[in-house]
Amino acid sequence: MLGICRGRRKFLAASLSLLCIPAVTWIYLFSGSFEDGKPVSLSPLESQAHSPRYTASSQRERENLEVRMREVEEENRALRRQLSLAQGRAPAHRRGNHSKTYSMEEGTGDSENLRAGIVAGNSSECGQQPVVEKCETIHVAIVCAGYNASRDVVTLVKSVLFHRRNPLHFHLIADSIAEQILATLFQTWMVPAVRVDFYNADELKSEVSWIPNKHYSGIYGLMKLVLTKTLPANLERVIVLDTDITFATDIAELWAVFHKFKGQQVLGLVENQSDWYLGNLWKNHRPWPALGRGYNTGVILLLLDKLRKMKWEQMWRLTAERELMGMLSTSLADQDIFNAVIKQNPFLVYQLPCFWNVQLSDHTRSEQCYRDVSDLKLQKQLSELDEDDLCYEFRRERFTVHRTHLYFLHYEYEPAADSTDVTLVAQLSMDRLQMLEAICKHWEGPISLALYLSDAEAQQFLRYAQGSEVLMSRHNVGYHIVYKEGQFYPVNLLRNVAMKHISTPYMFLSDIDFLPMYGLYEYLRKSVIQLDLANTKKAMIVPAFETLRYRLSFPKSKAELLSMLDMGTLFTFRYHVWTKGHAPTNFAKWRTATTPYRVEWEADFEPYVVVKRDCPEYDRRFVGFGWNKVAHIMELDVQEYEFIVLPNAYMIHMPHAPSFDITKFRSNKQYRICLKTLKEEFQQDMSRRYGFAALKYLTAENNS
Repeated sequence: MLGICRGRRKFLAASLSLLCIPAVTWIYLFSGSFEDGKPVSLSPLESQAHSPRYTASSQRERENLEVRMREVEEENRALRRQLSLAQGRAPAHRRGNHSKTYSMEEGTGDSENLRAGIVAGNSSECGQQPVVEKCETIHVAIVCAGYNASRDVVTLVKSVLFHRRNPLHFHLIADSIAEQILATLFQTWMVPAVRVDFYNADELKSEVSWIPNKHYSGIYGLMKLVLTKTLPANLERVIVLDTDITFATDIAELWAVFHKFKGQQVLGLVENQSDWYLGNLWKNHRPWPALGRGYNTGVILLLLDKLRKMKWEQMWRLTAERELMGMLSTSLADQDIFNAVIKQNPFLVYQLPCFWNVQLSDHTRSEQCYRDVSDLKLQKQLSELDEDDLCYEFRRERFTVHRTHLYFLHYEYEPAADSTDVTLVAQLSMDRLQMLEAICKHWEGPISLALYLSDAEAQQFLRYAQGSEVLMSRHNVGYHIVYKEGQFYPVNLLRNVAMKHISTPYMFLSDIDFLPMYGLYEYLRKSVIQLDLANTKKAMIVPAFETLRYRLSFPKSKAELLSMLDMGTLFTFRYHVWTKGHAPTNFAKWRTATTPYRVEWEADFEPYVVVKRDCPEYDRRFVGFGWNKVAHIMELDVQEYEFIVLPNAYMIHMPHAPSFDITKFRSNKQYRICLKTLKEEFQQDMSRRYGFAALKYLTAENNS
């Protein structure tokens, strides 16, 4: 902000000079024209003719005053010339690509004093730093492919957003995986004044696939070379960033550096900070040609319009073809080719200060978040809610948008070709991580999990998963992070996220505290065929049991489970506290059943079922504890799903401490009142949507 203030003070002072100097001069001269309350003429002739008090001394004073007036007028003309030159240069400071008009906080911060955690000291050029207009859109290009790179992009974007004050336009060159993840992320993030465009990286492979590359980034590490062709033709300039960059200052300060480019400078780069291009790292080390230490391409300023006029495509291709005849491949991907071009054409590069591209561990600083933060939670639907309603907080949760990061870890799975594949779907928070390894050991099929975590917890989960041999050996588990927002656990939103991102035709809707029986995955696939789920509307019920023991010898067969039931080691699920929830499963019949059997819906029924992936979503109004599964089963019933109990399937609930939400339900009367209100409203909605078919639910509720 300091640079802006200095520039404005100069302009203001100059403007005031134009106004004030003539005025002060006029007052001075006018006041000097009076003596003893009478006007005194400034004309020597007039004085001689009419004033007996005229002397040679006063004549000289008036001549000196006239000379001074001419000097002041000359100074005024010089000031006007300077101001006109400054105004003529002003449009150049506003150059850029404006996609939208935004209202953002004024100012972009001091341009040269603080960057990337370094205090650079007071620069004599600080006051001359060009200003980035507050509504000027800053364009950022990033190449991103795969699950892990998508996670890095999130860190980069958050660091940019933390400090920015200008509108941002992200240009993401992404493969299909990264596009799916990041598109969902930005749609659910709802950050103001941010636009995101995707460019298909797979379509660009042919442009660079002819270049052998030893770098771990593979073919995607070469795609920055083709940005002049990839990005829109009317885009004049762009900041290009690697995914492992973290910003510690306002990106507008880097954008302002474009105004320092002169002549044919079209690339802004930081000098490479290693000795790689000096060729002395080891014996017979032979790097690509570079100017001195070379330049690092982790951060690039590209003047796209000038690069296109210079025929950049032809320039880098010819250079790469020539060097590859001797080098055979690149070692550092696009960086080698950029440096080879710069070696031949050093006039192309503007060297950025080294603090624009340093390791975060060496240079860090914290900075206060920009002040104009919109309340992203307040959707327009909230305006229709009554804030005096005692259940307002419950109702608003239905409209809360949670930032969502799909496939937080690597995911790779192709469903079975026989169209019988089943994905286990569940949701969890940080306090249930210990269940993941056990579930993976019991269920070998694909799993889709929605995890409700804070940013810090997401990093803890990452370390936990990376340290687990069991989890790292499984690539068919999709971990989707839904970031914490609000005071309630959004259980049904989490279920919907996990359901939505499965690749199999069927899904087993479970909970994280249950361990499925060994072999359940294969048994369910056979049952899909046996019950013809592909052509019928059925929900296959997996009977649920529970143990109160933290250490359990898990039953390996139905016979062993029945024996444990008889001994009191196992119980039917919630037998002691909520019998109605699973009583319709008819456990007495299940004990001797050898074939699947049908059961009817009853009030408060909430079994765990296997259904087709196109089944209804869970109702988001139910958060925390209570009725979240009951409402879903009710909707399956009204849509005429048949409930079929599987005779040789079972799952066992493992004990755990009471959740925070069930504690609130038990201790807070208002919580229970609001839940009852939400139940009634859900039933009314069912009646409106399904008409006569939904009347039985109102009757059943009244009789229960």
